[in-house]
This record gives sequence, structure tokens and C-alpha cells, in this order.
Amino acid sequence: MTKAIRFHQTGGPEVLAYEDVDVGAPGEGEARVRHNVIGLNFIDTYHRSGLYPLPLPSGIGLEAAGVVEAVGSGVTEVKVGDRVAYSGGPPGAYSEERLIPANKLVTLPSGVSDEQAAAMMLKGLTVQYLIRRVYRVEKGETVLFHAAAGGVGLIACQWLKALGATVIGTVSSDEKAAIAKAHGCDHTIIYTREKFPERVREITGGRGVPVVFDSVGKDTFYGSLDCLMPRGLLAVFGNGSGPVKDVDINVLAKGSFYVTRPTLMTYTAQRSDLEASAKELFGMVESGKVKIEINQRYDLADAQQAHRDLEGRKTTGSTVFQP
Repeated sequence: MTKAIRFHQTGGPEVLAYEDVDVGAPGEGEARVRHNVIGLNFIDTYHRSGLYPLPLPSGIGLEAAGVVEAVGSGVTEVKVGDRVAYSGGPPGAYSEERLIPANKLVTLPSGVSDEQAAAMMLKGLTVQYLIRRVYRVEKGETVLFHAAAGGVGLIACQWLKALGATVIGTVSSDEKAAIAKAHGCDHTIIYTREKFPERVREITGGRGVPVVFDSVGKDTFYGSLDCLMPRGLLAVFGNGSGPVKDVDINVLAKGSFYVTRPTLMTYTAQRSDLEASAKELFGMVESGKVKIEINQRYDLADAQQAHRDLEGRKTTGSTVFQP
């Protein structure tokens, strides 16, 4: 038996239970991975709350790093003893050991630690697909990135800066503004006391930006549209304030805007895409251009408190669990 966090009904952090589970042997195409470090992500709260429904009872967590303990028949992607990491489904990363499809795993280079990998796989791959594939940011462009002091935001600020872009970031406090600026954010907007569309127009001389990366959702959707230059793109990749609902598509006509709702799962569904994205991410980290900030660490048994802190916006950078 091994320990894992599971939930039997949706709700607040209190539904997370620390339980004994039987992992078993890997089946065809599967690997059994012993986790050394596990990542915490905002999407985990969506699964727990029921915003993104899962069949119950369910495991939780989409990101971890560890060692391959066993492989099933037909596995060619990894072998026993490999240091590996993953992000994406199926949920179940909040565990000491688990079974996972081997084609979800990538082997780690020597220059990337288990802790770095667990803290960055989902967030870093999210940044990669957003700024290199959803909208390929070029040198000299100015972009708006919401929640710039969060785990995704801090990676994005550094990566965008390395590309030669000018970064405008929204944050909730002066403390978080300082953190974002220290990681490459050129202009910070404290949305709790400033109207961010007006500030973006001011910073850009009235032009607006070609792209907005928005993980907040409901509370920022229309403001984000107001930040775009004509034919600009709004990429909504999260729902921190709740999902965007009941949108009149004609609102896009004022600037012939584009809106997309991309997911990491779609952008890494093909093995070749996953490997290429991970290679680029690992390269940015090994070069030192992107540093992974792990600012909170919890024991896996304390998952309830970790979720409370994350949803209470008490965290910055990345957060990891020790199994």
C-alpha cells in the first residue's frame, strides 16, 4: 500500500483525504513511477471543486517528478530507473507512487532537478505553448500577462524578457509587483486599485497590445478585450475568478478580435509536440534564462492547507509537495 490524496465528493479543501491506495503492477503501455516531488497547480482546485468534473472517487494532481519503478508491456518511451517528469492527465499526482501512461512521461536532463521539474512542467509547458505556439511573441512586441507573480506568470515574464518582448503584468499587491518586476516584468498594474485597460493604453501610447494572456477569466475578460489593438488575440487559459459565460460574440467586432481557449492537453496530445515543448523548456532552464521559483513547500498530507493558501492568493511562484 502507498499513500495518496483522493476525494469522494466535490467541494472545498476539506474534501481532500489522505488515504492508503494499492497501486498494482503497470499494464500495457503504462509505467509505475515513484514520486520524489509533486507540483501544485490552480487546475487542481477546479477538479476538487467540480468546475472541471471528474468521475468520483478520484485522485488529484497533474504534475510530478520521480523515478520509473516498473514498466508494462509495449513501453518504449522510458525504462526502469529513468528520472522522469510529467504534466497533464490522468489526475493522480498527489501520491507516493502511481501508474501513468508511459507516453505522458519525459526523461529529465541532468541539468534539471526533480524539484525544478515538478514545479515547472505544467506551468512551463503552458508558457511554452502560449508564447511560442498560440501566439509566437517576437522581439520588440509588448504583451499583457495577467497574474504575473503566479507560478505561470513568473516563468512567462522571464521567458518573454529573454525573447526581447516588453511585458505588462497585472498583480494584486505591491509585494507581488516587486516580485514580478524582479523576474522581467517591465510594467506592473495593481488591478485592485488601478483600471488595467486604462493603464495598458497609457503604457502603449493608446495602441494597445497584440495579445493578452489571461488566466483570470470572468473578472478580466472584457477588460482584456479593451487592451487589444485591432485584430488582437485574447488567449484565455484559466478561470481564476470563475469561467467566462454568456458572451455575445458581436463584442469582438469592435476590433475584429480573436479569442481562443487553449489547453496544454491539446497542445501536447501528440508525443512529438510534448517532446519538442519539453526540450525547449528544459533548454531555457538549463541556460539560466528561466529560473524556477519554488516559494512554498508542503508535506503531501497537508494538501488541504496548500489549496487554502493557493485559492487565498497567499502563494507566489511555484509550490511543491514532498510525498
